[in-house]
Amino acid sequence: QVRLEESGGGLVQPGGFLTLSCAASGSGFRISEYGMGWYRQAPGNQRELVARISIYDTTNYADSVQGRFTISRDNIKNAVYLQMNSLKPEDTAVYYCNRASALGQTWPWGQGTTVTVSS
Repeated sequence: QVRLEESGGGLVQPGGFLTLSCAASGSGFRISEYGMGWYRQAPGNQRELVARISIYDTTNYADSVQGRFTISRDNIKNAVYLQMNSLKPEDTAVYYCNRASALGQTWPWGQGTTVTVSS
């Protein structure tokens, strides 16, 4: 069973920055074998994929965060990160990490980490 634990959220002013971390664990589990992604869910909205990184470190971003967010991974630490710059109020959401696969497969979701962008 894969366990995901997100951290690093908080309250930040518009234009500010945050770095989110995701620790993945499980018996014999290695994130190096999987594409990984950061998802977010704003109140009243469906969960959406905003950034993903392949096993080859190729990255893709949703148009809404392109140029502002950067996803990275540390396969030794079994960790995934999301650097978020130039934050906007519309970035307010609960952020989750999980695998990002072509078939949409995911592991059990962690509790997420809340990002609030407000003045």
